[in-house]
Amino acid sequence: MSEKDFSNALANIKIPILILDQKWHRLFALGGKPEPVKELESKENDLIKHEAELKQELKDLKKVKENLMASVMSNMEGTSDLVSKKLDDDKRLLEECKERIASNEDELLDIPNQIDEVNHELMLATMDYCYDKLRTNSNEAEEITEWIKDIRVKLKKNVIRKHNREINNKEIYSYMHDVFGMEVLNLFDMQNGQFYIGSIDDKEAPAKEKADDKDKDLSNVELEDIDLDAVAKETKADEEASKEIVEESAEESASEES
Repeated sequence: MSEKDFSNALANIKIPILILDQKWHRLFALGGKPEPVKELESKENDLIKHEAELKQELKDLKKVKENLMASVMSNMEGTSDLVSKKLDDDKRLLEECKERIASNEDELLDIPNQIDEVNHELMLATMDYCYDKLRTNSNEAEEITEWIKDIRVKLKKNVIRKHNREINNKEIYSYMHDVFGMEVLNLFDMQNGQFYIGSIDDKEAPAKEKADDKDKDLSNVELEDIDLDAVAKETKADEEASKEIVEESAEESASEES
């Protein structure tokens, strides 16, 4: 659609007063209103208030007009100077009142058009903000999706690395037992207690809550069992930590191969 056709289509659309709609305000609940929107909102709010003030003033002026007309009618037949002066004052005030009424009525005819114009500008500013936000959210969602895919791979690698370390500990301790015997090993265990044999889940969980051997085999962990939503909420620092782990794994593999 061309810009001209788009503008013509918008010109024929009647939209409600945006600042009176609570759902419109909710559009900015997270990021807050940008300055162009704030300025137009304030301008439209001032016009609406001014319109209400003019209507109230017009209502009051019409009451004054009625009272002045009644006063003029009652003093029409008076002959005294005092009555004559009162009549002249009332007539003058009546003319001023009529002029103000006419002025207010003219202004009230124009204000709705002004409100519509500002409301239209506010709609355009709102749409600019919303569609910019939609594009930003879409781009960030794509980035997060790629991040999740990357983390899936890293999680699987680290689960396997963890399991390999546990197997290696079991093998080392078993050979130590065979080579040195239980008595010697017990002495060294008491002296060097900062290690564990088996799965770390065995170390952390109470005995009655331990899973069976099949459940302890971390190499069979499925990614579907991992709370990926929670993973996706990790901070950038966590991502950097994951990178360091992968780099460390690569260095260890290279060292073992050499």
